[in-house]
Formats: sequence, C-alpha cells, structure tokens
Amino acid sequence: MFDEVKLQGDCHAITRCIYTCIIHYAEVSGKQKIKGEKGENIITQEERRGQILALLEEAASPLTGSHLSAVLGVTRQIIVGDVAVLRARGEQIVATPRGYFLYKPQSTTSHRSTIAVRHGSDNDTLAHELNMIVDLGGTVLDVTVEHPLYGELTANLQISSRADVAQFIEGMQELQAEPLLVLTGGYHLHRIETPTGETMGVIRDALRQAGYLAE
Repeated sequence: MFDEVKLQGDCHAITRCIYTCIIHYAEVSGKQKIKGEKGENIITQEERRGQILALLEEAASPLTGSHLSAVLGVTRQIIVGDVAVLRARGEQIVATPRGYFLYKPQSTTSHRSTIAVRHGSDNDTLAHELNMIVDLGGTVLDVTVEHPLYGELTANLQISSRADVAQFIEGMQELQAEPLLVLTGGYHLHRIETPTGETMGVIRDALRQAGYLAE
C-alpha cells in the first residue's frame, strides 16, 4: 500500500515536471499554443509581442517592464527580450528611465537643440538642472557622453515635468546608479525640445547663469 501511494506521488511529480517543460518549450519556441492546468490559454511569443505593441499603442504614458510583465504573466527579462526583438524589426519603441513608449511621429513646429553642460553628479544638482529646463518649457529628450572606448553613449530620458524629474532621481537612488556624466568629469550633452527658439534661448541663459552651460 505504501509503495502504491509513493508510486502515485512520483507519477504526479513526473506529470508536473513534463507539464512545466512543455510550458517552457511553448514560451521559448513560440511555435505552439497549449492549455494550462486550469484551462487558460498559453500565448505564443508572437502573440505576446503583438500584445506588447498594442499596450504601448494605447498607453498615454511610458509603461515599465515590470508593468508589462505583470500584465502578460511573464518575467521582466522576457519582456526585455521581446522589446529587443521588436526594435530590431523596426518597431519604434523607445526605452526611457520611466518605461517604454511607442514613438509616434507628428508634424510639429517645435524646436530642438543640443546643448553642452557640466556640473556635479550629486542628485540635488541633477534635479536642479533638469527642473530648471522643464520649468522653462523644455523637454529633455536624452543625455550623451563621449566614452574613451565606446565613443558616444546616449540614454533616452524624455523628461518634461517635475514629476518626471522626481521619478528619475528616485530610480537612480533605488538602483544606486550613477549618471553618465561621471565618465566625463561632468561634461555631457542634452537634446532639448521647446515650443519655440525663443524658449530655447531662455533655457540657455538660465543654465549659463546657474554655471551649468559649457562654453
């Protein structure tokens, strides 16, 4: 009797193991769809990637990898891989500190300019510079530094409000990350978007007065 119970337990364990392997294969290969233990559909890679695009298309603000992984029921690492594949296929997905968003080209009369700045790497100084730009009507599109080995390194920022600045600083603190400017002694470039050229001029003057503008 004991051996029969043990055998039944072993069979259940083997069945669960086989089921787990099938689920893993379906996820990795993306070539089949099966039913889960409770009857739920297990979607393929291509279906999941299509859902990622649909979610980004409908989103009013960037979606984090953690949010997408929770919605789609996979790990964040799988989401990162899916996004990399989609971008390689030409999908205009932009990765920022606040998450992913789908770039939608629009006819606009906005003004874009690149400025060179230099300042310290402490969070208060970072926040002061970014808040100064957004308060005056600018959007900080990205940051670029020149690495001695890799050349130009650029990170998308898409910061347009004080709330964005706060979220960026909080993210750095949580990850204990350092800004790119530490690689270049504080020197870095920002691409900034403003409604008009005059607004850009006001931002330049403010950065100059604060001692941040590199000239």
